[in-house]
Amino acid sequence: MRFTTVFFDLDDTLYPSSSNLWKAIKQRMNDFMRERMNIPEAEIPALREKYFLQYGTTLRGLQKHHDIDVEDFLAYVHDLPLDQYLIPDPTQRSVIASLPARKLVFTNADIPHADRVLNALRLRDLFPTIIDVTTVAPYCKPMPESFEIALHIAGETDPSRCVMIDDLARTTRAARVAGLFSILYNGSGSADDANAHFTDWNELSGILETQ
Repeated sequence: MRFTTVFFDLDDTLYPSSSNLWKAIKQRMNDFMRERMNIPEAEIPALREKYFLQYGTTLRGLQKHHDIDVEDFLAYVHDLPLDQYLIPDPTQRSVIASLPARKLVFTNADIPHADRVLNALRLRDLFPTIIDVTTVAPYCKPMPESFEIALHIAGETDPSRCVMIDDLARTTRAARVAGLFSILYNGSGSADDANAHFTDWNELSGILETQ
């Protein structure tokens, strides 16, 4: 395998979207905007989507247009009982552990949430480094600057030796443009959105070994 670093997204990638954890997080965002910011409930879904599309995350939009406490927002939206959503997958663990490359989590969430998720999935020991939304501030995925920061943290000067695995086509597309080999997990997109895609963790090693 020619790759030396593999970046893994966290939410809806290291656990399946069918867990509904990300759905619950989005509901917590709605609750925060309604309860802490007094935004009318009817306006919240459209506003959150606007910020997500324009700034990469709802958080970045709220930072730009509203006076919010970032740590309070992140703590609030991730305050969920993870054991009710997440189930460790031994096959996934075996596949990730077998990869002969540096493995990092690169997420638009924060490190406390990533720690809790990885511990719940029994994957924490496989990822010595977590690159979170505060690490790449004021940027976030899929902004080009976020990939530059991630590569620097990983000690990589050649993006072609790196992989980005994500469930969002806009992120894998941006990673590909940045020179990384991008893999779309469990999502749909055009050939331009990613170099490869998979739905079963057993497929990952084969994808990487043939490149």
